[in-house]
Amino acid sequence: MRVHDVLTSKGSTEVHTIAPDATVRQLLEVMADLNVGALVVSDDGTSMLGIVSERDIVRKLRDVDDARSRPVSDIMTTDVRVCSPDDSFGALMAVMTEHRVRHVPVLDDGRLVGVLSIGDAVKHRMEQLEFERDQLSSYVAGG
Repeated sequence: MRVHDVLTSKGSTEVHTIAPDATVRQLLEVMADLNVGALVVSDDGTSMLGIVSERDIVRKLRDVDDARSRPVSDIMTTDVRVCSPDDSFGALMAVMTEHRVRHVPVLDDGRLVGVLSIGDAVKHRMEQLEFERDQLSSYVAGG
């Protein structure tokens, strides 16, 4: 199983991004409207400058006066764990677990092609397990 397979199973190739000069106020509005926990920071929608998550907001703004007017570039994470569409799904899960990240951008030759969340990974793994259970049950039943 490859990262590409998980992206395909999501049913949407849309990647939500935010500009580095957007304000934290705008970031909060977009995240709330889209009901997402992170956005890729990009100035063109296809390249990645960083990622900004709920964790970044909480950890980097708790003691900042007038935090909502700060630019996203002030709080984004630039050391981002990424994967490629050809990476194994197991490797993706290992990266998420080992580095305690909930969102992993997918880059294909440096171009942003998707984002996988821990929720996407868990959902996909559950579907795999259910399929395997059904196959084993069918085999045991002689079908």
